[in-house]
Amino acid sequence: MALVTPLEAEHDLETKKLAEFFNETLGFCPNSVLTMQRRPAISKAFINLNKAVMANEGKVTSALKRMIAWVSSNATGCRYCQAHAIRAAERYGAEQEQLDNIWEYKTHSAFSDAERAALDFSLAASMVPNAVDAKIKEELYKYWNEGEIVEMLGVISLFGYLNRWNDSMGTTLEEDAIESGDKYLGKHGFEVGKHV
Repeated sequence: MALVTPLEAEHDLETKKLAEFFNETLGFCPNSVLTMQRRPAISKAFINLNKAVMANEGKVTSALKRMIAWVSSNATGCRYCQAHAIRAAERYGAEQEQLDNIWEYKTHSAFSDAERAALDFSLAASMVPNAVDAKIKEELYKYWNEGEIVEMLGVISLFGYLNRWNDSMGTTLEEDAIESGDKYLGKHGFEVGKHV
């Protein structure tokens, strides 16, 4: 049950143009953006922030950024963002074995030590209270430079916003996202929940 009804994509033409970014990422404009456009300054600022955060300027790949987003969303319990993040990871070339075993990233051989350090950082940074500590920092610095760590925290922070937005809004989950959620997360109990 959505708290606020999404508007049609044509409601704000500037938002609609900016939201073409999501056609590559997800294959559709998310209902979260269609809800945000009730205040177009918010939808436009959000899309521009999303583009900046997801730009690749170091070794953090697009697929890893989306897996970082999934770990963050899983930690907070936002089903909407879990489905979107796993769908985007698939669309950006995450390995099939990683998609199938994202729940076991800490131990599964499909994940490198560098990826584990990034995903552990996402988990620790998404917890309340925050669990980023000296051990997390030490592991990150083995594999990533400071610019790359900033990119990762940008993703985690962006999804912190989205997790709060979509879980509070009960944003309706789109059919394509449901399909991705069921495909990769279903074996661990993924369900749409309040996002119907």
